[in-house]
Amino acid sequence: MITEEKQISIIIVEDFKLTRVGLRCALNANPDLNVVAECENAVDGIKEIEKLQPDVVLMDLGLPVMNGIEAILKIREHSSDIKIIALTSHDREEEVVAALSSGANAYCLKDIDPNKLADVIRDVAQGVCWIDPVVANLALKSIPKSENISMLTHQAPEQARVPLTEREFEVLKHLVAGKSNTEIAKELIVSVHTAKAHVCSILQKMCVNDRVQAAVKAVKEGIV
Repeated sequence: MITEEKQISIIIVEDFKLTRVGLRCALNANPDLNVVAECENAVDGIKEIEKLQPDVVLMDLGLPVMNGIEAILKIREHSSDIKIIALTSHDREEEVVAALSSGANAYCLKDIDPNKLADVIRDVAQGVCWIDPVVANLALKSIPKSENISMLTHQAPEQARVPLTEREFEVLKHLVAGKSNTEIAKELIVSVHTAKAHVCSILQKMCVNDRVQAAVKAVKEGIV
């Protein structure tokens, strides 16, 4: 039986009541997830977050008075430990970049499957960065590839490319597609622990801090 101490505490900041209720019901159906508060605006949300110190915050971006980006910045002024998931219907590149730059750990579109959202929350709570695959592809495709990098790849591939194993290269391709550790494990038929170990090795070899940086670097340098 999962104890209360092992539950992931969640605060929802969303201005539409129906959406808040739907999220709460869907997430609380999982014994390891616990919605501890719901707020209809960012001002109230920040107060509840400071008071309750949840593990994860689901933050809508299109909020009145103070938008989600501003709220994330405010939260990050006081806490770097709370995980924040931007949950929005917008798939514009500028909003993805703004959300992640302001300190969001994940970017989810609101049409995400509830079970998938639960998995994302679990991964993010463990320190994983996650971007909806649709948005990730849009953002990564917009990054211009340098001609100099292309030339370097042809002239000295051993210097231009990161020394990944064949399996790590497979995992990296899934990272670029925006997949979580759980999804990667299912694709490669390995345990989640093994998938996470591969991801950690990739981050170390690529000299980056998180999955998002690894995906961006992989595209910019033509690794995948």
